[in-house]
Amino acid sequence: MTYTLTGEYIELHKLLKILDLVDTGGQAKVIIENEHVLRNGELETRKRAKIRTGEQIQVGDIVININ
Repeated sequence: MTYTLTGEYIELHKLLKILDLVDTGGQAKVIIENEHVLRNGELETRKRAKIRTGEQIQVGDIVININ
């Protein structure tokens, strides 16, 4: 899956919501807090982490490349 940024960055919890990986922002925050998200291969637990072009996010088996 690929997501193209329209600005400088997107916060991680908003990205998960926009891509319909969760139904609510609250669910996104729980997934992140429970250590189910990798950012560039490393665990990411910051809900408001600024995701930028060139990064890769993984939630379970779903891989998102940021363009």
